[in-house]
Amino acid sequence: MTIINSNPVGPPAYAAPLQGRFRLKPQDFCVDEQMPVTLSGAGEHLWLQVRKIGANTDWVATQLACAAGVAARDVGYAGLKDRHAVTTQWFSVQLPGKADPVWQGLPDEITLLQQQRHDKKLRRGALSANHFTLTLRDCQGDWAVAEAVCAQIRSQGFPNYYGEQRFGHEFGNIHKAQAWFAGQFKPKQRHQRSLYLSAARSYLFNAILAERVRQKTWQQRIPGDVFMFADGQSWFADDASEDLAERLAAQAIHPTGALWGRGDLPTQDAARQLELEQVAAFADLCTGLEQQGLKQERRALRVSVSDLSLHMLDTTPEKADWQLQFTLPPGAYATVLLAQLGSFVS
Repeated sequence: MTIINSNPVGPPAYAAPLQGRFRLKPQDFCVDEQMPVTLSGAGEHLWLQVRKIGANTDWVATQLACAAGVAARDVGYAGLKDRHAVTTQWFSVQLPGKADPVWQGLPDEITLLQQQRHDKKLRRGALSANHFTLTLRDCQGDWAVAEAVCAQIRSQGFPNYYGEQRFGHEFGNIHKAQAWFAGQFKPKQRHQRSLYLSAARSYLFNAILAERVRQKTWQQRIPGDVFMFADGQSWFADDASEDLAERLAAQAIHPTGALWGRGDLPTQDAARQLELEQVAAFADLCTGLEQQGLKQERRALRVSVSDLSLHMLDTTPEKADWQLQFTLPPGAYATVLLAQLGSFVS
């Protein structure tokens, strides 16, 4: 078994000129979920827009289920949101033949903003984007370089690493996956199984992406690459067409990395060799994922960001507080973008 004791998130692609403090209080990390759905106003599913403070998504879903008198499985949400944050997100509660609940007695961490009926349950991944507002405190570093890095990120995107939270405290989810794959224990609950599988897969993906960052090819073509369209999950194999470089520069397509599982890698040539070399040291993770029935999939190595801006809030001889705003597609990590700008202590 390979011993994993290093940070599973690879190196930044940019200068990272800043230092400071981050997330000293939940209000320093604000997330607003953006939904593409037009609610019908009728149906057995009640959709709720909720603001939560200092609470995780599963806990909020449980509180809503209890207040509505339904099972936890009857509550849907599009994605998990950080606990140590102020987040606005949607939930759905299935209420066939029932009136809307009064919602009395919800914990102080939960504020109901609006509600409306719809004919479908809210499914995982159904959001279109997340808008972030981060407050960075006691910043030190070169403001001009930070602005230049923001300009680079706007034009080139940033590495699509899975964030540290994917791997648990002190990478415990990875260690649990290794122990499970080695037959030392078996997860008893379905969500634990999913958590450990995701951590193992994400670790391998990050290892591949980290090497592409070191080689400065995470946003460029290498022979045998597989590319993903920016507006969806479909992908195509490298055909060496003349317009690939132009489409990559426009962020219309992105190179991809392996999400490990059964089956043959779709990459060829240099891209295939790189992926095989990076996962070779983690044969236990590869074999475990295959034995659990996961199939080879792909994830973009790069993520595009929109509405990226950096503003000074308060500057004195003792401190500088800055605000960073941006919008990311589902599955991208705000903390990974932040790491491109510098090192921030929580």
